[in-house]
Amino acid sequence: MTTTHRRLGQFTVSSVGLGAMPFSMSDKPEKPSEEQAIATVHAALDAGVTLIDTADIYAPSWDSMGHNERIVAKALRSYSGDTSNVVVATKGGITRSEGERWGRNSDPAYLRARVEAALDVLGVDKLDLFYLHRPDRSRVYAEVMETYAALKAEGLIAEIGISNANVEEIQIAVDVLGEGELAAVQNEFSPKFNHTSKSELDFCARHGIAFLPWSPLGGTGGGAAAVGTRFPVLAEIAGRHGVSPQQVTLAWELALGDHVIVIPGASRPESIRDSAGAMHLTLTADEVDAISGAVL
Repeated sequence: MTTTHRRLGQFTVSSVGLGAMPFSMSDKPEKPSEEQAIATVHAALDAGVTLIDTADIYAPSWDSMGHNERIVAKALRSYSGDTSNVVVATKGGITRSEGERWGRNSDPAYLRARVEAALDVLGVDKLDLFYLHRPDRSRVYAEVMETYAALKAEGLIAEIGISNANVEEIQIAVDVLGEGELAAVQNEFSPKFNHTSKSELDFCARHGIAFLPWSPLGGTGGGAAAVGTRFPVLAEIAGRHGVSPQQVTLAWELALGDHVIVIPGASRPESIRDSAGAMHLTLTADEVDAISGAVL
């Protein structure tokens, strides 16, 4: 595929997506207003972004689960342009309950209820992409993948993804679902975090699975803002191209394979516009090697 678009299962999406989590929760003291969040989604769409990543647990508190999905749905409904090619990915398997108790639940009944809730919130008949958010260590991974296969067979989800999965778990998913049936793996990957996820990125390349780095710039707690300071090679190359170190970082990740789709988080229109520019930034082979040599 091209630099600007990549394959995600049956879909073709922009190589830079929008991670919507910062609309609802982040390491910053305040979350953006709903108006600002919607404006950020609209700015992403205007910039050619056609993939939005959300989840039910992205919420300010345990009793506002679904907050992020509701904002994404409202933003898409209020957009003046065409949204027919926009892919929305959501997730299931992590729980939040009273007192901010976090847990995991991959029980078939729970996952089915999670899908049905997302269908209702997003206002669709079928989820584009549904991830297992994190492994539930109380359940056999292969059996959880069988639940996902059943949900897809029933027409409730179009594509299956897994998140925060190691190579063994990715292989189990492939074994259960069959080659070509696992659309995506979403794992943490950035200049500061790649000690395990590079092997997962490479595994996905060999099996034709889209690999989506989350926190591709290093996270909302300051890692993204300081990426050029922590890794001077990014700032040096950014200066050469007249762009931000963040944009260079995303372009480097895209250059690691045509199966890579980055999903930087954003809470301001300016941020996602800058990130979207990575789709049009071509680094030389020497620049890619220089960055890889410095951070991998």
